[in-house]
Amino acid sequence: MVVGSPTWQDPAVTRTVLVTGATGGIGSATVRALGAHGHHVMAAGRNAAQLDRLCNEVPHATPVILDLMKPADLPGQLAELDRLDALVHCAGIAEVAAVDETPYGLWQETLTVNVAAAAELTRLLLPALRSAAGRVVFVNGAPGLHAVPRWSAYTASKAALRELADSLRQEEARYGIRVTTVYPGGTATELLRKVRGQFGRPFEPADCIRPETLASLIVTALHMPDDAYVSELSVLPAPRA
Repeated sequence: MVVGSPTWQDPAVTRTVLVTGATGGIGSATVRALGAHGHHVMAAGRNAAQLDRLCNEVPHATPVILDLMKPADLPGQLAELDRLDALVHCAGIAEVAAVDETPYGLWQETLTVNVAAAAELTRLLLPALRSAAGRVVFVNGAPGLHAVPRWSAYTASKAALRELADSLRQEEARYGIRVTTVYPGGTATELLRKVRGQFGRPFEPADCIRPETLASLIVTALHMPDDAYVSELSVLPAPRA
């Protein structure tokens, strides 16, 4: 039985969307894109000052202090939600280290932030998502990411995130919930600059996807017509002549 209506086409209806990792490059661009469409955006992150600056610039945006290392500690703003139209998981960490250089604490942090927190937050918000026949978007790793030397914790977390999304998609279909995984290629963020620096590779923003472009595609996926939706979306930087 489908609860609520999946229609996002009615401009008279204000949608509520929660975005995690809201102060990161992809997260902040997504908050801005959703705000530009008139949605009420709940921008979640740990840095209160950065969240305040972002929300002061974006119409209809509200800051939410959320520590993904403690995902069960749901802020009151989220615990009180009885309806949530979409949950967009943008948060993630991507430390570069070989297996013999990756202590248990880093494995724990990476798996918690990148997948376990996404699972727990989704679980806690499922009643509100079901009420809206809502959408869940997981921003994963690059298309085809697999077995990258010196990046095992990150790649393992993204493989687990894919399995989480695929299972959730099947389990929640009866409630009308649509689950989309986005696989972005190199995106011009400070996180990618850091990662490529650790790998000793150049970072050229002009050769990357702009965060604003990726955010626009996330919004497009949320706004799909009622008869279809995007379950997986791979996004690559345009080839250069």
